[in-house]
Amino acid sequence: MTHPIELTIEEPLPGAFVWQLLETDDKGTHPRVLRKAYDAVESYELALSAGQRALQSEIRHRAPVGHG
Repeated sequence: MTHPIELTIEEPLPGAFVWQLLETDDKGTHPRVLRKAYDAVESYELALSAGQRALQSEIRHRAPVGHG
């Protein structure tokens, strides 16, 4: 069974946006940071785009080999 992964975007400082991927248990609780941005970017949209790429990479990494 896989655990849910959530993409969040935060603005720790005005105009500085960072993404992170949070993985939870099967019930969606006890989140832990799976991956996060190394550096902040200047817009929500840029952070969202980078976070989505990281999420897709994580999904590909976890995909079963040999199916399809």
